[in-house]
Amino acid sequence: MWGSGKLGSSGGWFLRVLGPGGPNTKAARPLISSAVYVKNQLSWMLQIKPGVFNEYRTMWFKSYRTTFSYLNRIKSFRYPWARLYSTSQTTVDSGEVKTFLALAHKWWDEQGVYAPLHSMNDLRVPFIRDNLLKTIPNHQPGKPLFGMKILDVGCGGGLLTEPLGRLGASVIGIDPVDENIKTAQCHKSFDPVLDKRIEYRVCSLEEIVEETAETFDAVVASEVVEHVIDLETFLQCCCQVLKPSGSLFITTINKTQLSYALGIVFSEQIAGIVPKGTHTWEKFVSPETLESILESNGLSVQTVVGMLYNPFSGYWHWSENTSLNYAAHAVKSGVQEHPISAEFAFKGETEELQANACTNPAVHEELKK
Repeated sequence: MWGSGKLGSSGGWFLRVLGPGGPNTKAARPLISSAVYVKNQLSWMLQIKPGVFNEYRTMWFKSYRTTFSYLNRIKSFRYPWARLYSTSQTTVDSGEVKTFLALAHKWWDEQGVYAPLHSMNDLRVPFIRDNLLKTIPNHQPGKPLFGMKILDVGCGGGLLTEPLGRLGASVIGIDPVDENIKTAQCHKSFDPVLDKRIEYRVCSLEEIVEETAETFDAVVASEVVEHVIDLETFLQCCCQVLKPSGSLFITTINKTQLSYALGIVFSEQIAGIVPKGTHTWEKFVSPETLESILESNGLSVQTVVGMLYNPFSGYWHWSENTSLNYAAHAVKSGVQEHPISAEFAFKGETEELQANACTNPAVHEELKK
C-alpha cells in the first residue's frame, strides 16, 4: 500500500510505503518506511527499517538513511562487467542517412549546400586547437596537435577531419553513410601527409565503443547531435571512448523559437541555404539540456559560446547569444571512481546522514511516523 502527504509548511512532500495489512496492523511495518523530499534541501532521503521480511526470517535490514545524490555517484561508475553500448542500440536515424546519401558528392563544393560548414571551420578548428593546446605542455611548431588521437564522429566528407590532421593529430573519422566515407577517402588521397594521419570508417559510434573504450584524447561531434535519434546514448558513447581528462567538442543548434524561424523556415524553405528536410526542430538541443546530460556522464562543461552565420557574407562569428548555433567544450573527469560495494553504499556515512536529517524538524517528524 502506498501513501503520500504534505510536510506542512516545509513545502515538500513525502511518500510512505505500507505493508499489506494496512496502517494499523503488525504486518504493516514497512520495508521502506519513508521517502522524503524537502524544498530547499539538497538531498532526497531514503529510510529503510526492519520490515515484513524479517517476520518470515528471510531477510533483515538495519536502519539507515542514505541520499540519492550519493547513489548517483555509484550510478556514474561503470563496473567492469557492465556492457557498453553496441550495434544493438543505435543512435543512427535511417531517414537522416537517406538525406545525406543524396548529398554525398557535394561535400567539397565550397559554394554548394555545404558552404556554411566550410566557412564554420574558421571558428571550430581554432576552437578545438586552442582548447587542446591547454593540455599540451610542449607542442611542435606547425604540428601543434602531434601525438593526439581524435575521433571525428559524423565526419561526412572530412571537412573538419582534414584540418585536424594537418595540425598533426591522428584522426579517425566515422560516418554511417558509405558514400560520405568514399568521398572523404578520395579527397584525402590527394595529400600523402593526410593519407597517413587520417583513417576513415563506415560505422556508427556505438559500433566501435567496445574496441575503442578510453582511446581518444578528444572526440568531435560537429553538427551531429541534432541528427541522432537517441541523444543520451550518443553522448554516453562519446564519454566512453574518451580517455580520462579527454575533451569533447560539440557544435549544434539551440532549441528555440528563433532557431525554428531562422534555422528551418528561413534557411531551408525560403533562402535555400541548406536543403529542405536537413533539420528537425524537435531534435535541436538547448545548452542547458546538453550540459545536464554531459555532467550526468562525468563530463564537466568548460565553455559554451554562441555562433552566428551571416548568409550574405557567408562567414561565421562568435557571439554571446546562444539562441541559434553554439559550440561547447567539455572535459571528462580525470579521477576514476573505484567500485563501491552495495553494503558500503547503504551503510557508509550513516551517522553523518542521520545527523543531517535531524537538523530539519519537519523531515525528522515525518520519518518518525
